Amino acid sequence: MDYDKIGRSVEDEGVEIDLKQVFLAFKKKWWLLLLSLIVGGGITGGYSKLFIDPTYTSTSMVYVLSKETTISSLADFEIGTQLTQDYKVLIKSRTVMENVIKNLGLDMGYASLKRMITIDNPKDTRILSISVESENPYMSKSIVDEVAKSSAIYISEIMEMDPPKIVESGEVAGYSTQPNVKNNAVLGGLLALFLVSGILAAVTLMDDSIKTEEDVEQCLGLPVLAVLPACPEDHTAMQKRRKKSRRGEK
Repeated sequence: MDYDKIGRSVEDEGVEIDLKQVFLAFKKKWWLLLLSLIVGGGITGGYSKLFIDPTYTSTSMVYVLSKETTISSLADFEIGTQLTQDYKVLIKSRTVMENVIKNLGLDMGYASLKRMITIDNPKDTRILSISVESENPYMSKSIVDEVAKSSAIYISEIMEMDPPKIVESGEVAGYSTQPNVKNNAVLGGLLALFLVSGILAAVTLMDDSIKTEEDVEQCLGLPVLAVLPACPEDHTAMQKRRKKSRRGEK
């Protein structure tokens, strides 16, 4: 007799039974899972809406190659890619940040302004996308336009070339970038559902009490010979009956 196969079959059967118990527990407590999804989404969405300040993003685009540095004048097309990396560093340099703060009269340090700026280079292009995110949509536009202007002047001085061409100026955002209330609500609801499902599954798997005839046969290995029927009278009805009998005795 192959005891290894028997052990594996029993082990597999136990896993299947446990999964079935978990599924039945989920089916029985479906209302709890649904409630956790709604409550988690509502709390997260409400918190995002009421307690997180909205931020607005404005974007300006700068073309890296000027009329002096055309593709035909480059020894290798990869030089254009290298220029975009140089521009990224120069745009967020301390000199440019301090010029922007001075020109706009901002009440902040250059490090704080630097954290508000994001620079991206779309794939296979020589264009830099400069984005500024702040709590004021008009301030975001003013800053991103000034960053593009000041950085173009600074780059032309450092590299001794014509200033980069500003392809597109920023615009006032009509809606907030952050927070995304809908996404936060969905993520919060799913997280709450996951936590409640995990707790419910753990409680179900750890519960080794005997509730049905199948549990008796599985846990004790004994056949069920008889089942006592449930009492038709509930506890309240039994109490009333006892009170009436006591009154009759008096």
